[in-house]
Amino acid sequence: MFLPNTVAFILVWRWLIRLGGPGLIVLGIADNSVVPLTGSMDVLTIWLSARHRELWPYYAVMATIGALIGGYMTYSLGRKGGKEAIERKLHKEKAEKVFRKFSHWGFRTVAVSAMLPPPFPLVPVLLAAGALQYPKKKFVGALALGRGIRYVLIAGLGSLYGKTIVQFFSRYYKPAVLILIGLAVLGAIISLVEYLRSRRESTPAVPHRRAA
Repeated sequence: MFLPNTVAFILVWRWLIRLGGPGLIVLGIADNSVVPLTGSMDVLTIWLSARHRELWPYYAVMATIGALIGGYMTYSLGRKGGKEAIERKLHKEKAEKVFRKFSHWGFRTVAVSAMLPPPFPLVPVLLAAGALQYPKKKFVGALALGRGIRYVLIAGLGSLYGKTIVQFFSRYYKPAVLILIGLAVLGAIISLVEYLRSRRESTPAVPHRRAA
């Protein structure tokens, strides 16, 4: 028997499928937030492109637009908070590693990171771009390039292998949804653990007073 949260997720998922292209924008905003929904955008893009094979370029564009809006929102959070806020949200070593990459390969870092599939974490790159005051136009261009290439490939594959994909999802719909839920929960747990660990490391220890 499904748990209430699982049923709610399935209902939301079906609602996104009915929305079609606009559903990709809604999901793209959520997926590029501080707590990403790992793998959900890829699955929805493939599913929609497989069901409506002639519309795959449209779904690729809508997925890219959703990713741009969500990515820019996360970038803005990093821009407002600065490096110190990013180091509090992420593990300090991870933040410094991303900062070093940006100092050498700003545009390439965003574009290549946006192309990579899960489980590569894109959110730290988005936050770092904002924290380091990376130019807005270059950031949007790099993110559009990376996500555009990724979703064109994903939607194209969905269209090319449409019949096989539709049969697979029709047969294994519930297990696929459960896997998506598991990935989303795992992503949220990892983000929370990283945040709590960074908070703990950034809090100075208070020395104990000796009794007189």
